[in-house]
Amino acid sequence: MTAEQTTAERFSYTSERTLEAPVAGVWSAWTIAESYAQWSYAAPGSVEMDVRPGGAWKATVVTPDGGRFPLTGSYSEVDENQRLVIGMDVPGKDEPAVMTVEFVEQGAHRTRVVVSQTCDTADERDSAEQGTTMLLDSLTAFLKTAT
Repeated sequence: MTAEQTTAERFSYTSERTLEAPVAGVWSAWTIAESYAQWSYAAPGSVEMDVRPGGAWKATVVTPDGGRFPLTGSYSEVDENQRLVIGMDVPGKDEPAVMTVEFVEQGAHRTRVVVSQTCDTADERDSAEQGTTMLLDSLTAFLKTAT
């Protein structure tokens, strides 16, 4: 993981993880609502996904202390088994937060996932990076039981 300040006072991070699963399985875990709900800390029945450019998504995330946070957004780029660009609506902001997820095949049974995001503040970046680490940890555990 690397965190860096970018131009115009924007703050970016990149998180990478190599998973012991074929790229199609990792893609499915990230793009099929029933699979995504099993590893993404989503409340049961709250995930909806229309995975296509312009398609919407929503989920209610449950925090470790039981808090519930409804999230919504859309997909701006969908390149099957290779790349997702996902926007997340942020209350009080005109533009969505944008996260890019790249899926890089590493042979028949390994996939490197690269998640990157640019945020407005260092605190937002640190929080987003922490959330991404939690998601990648959970995805790793899910794929070990799913494959």
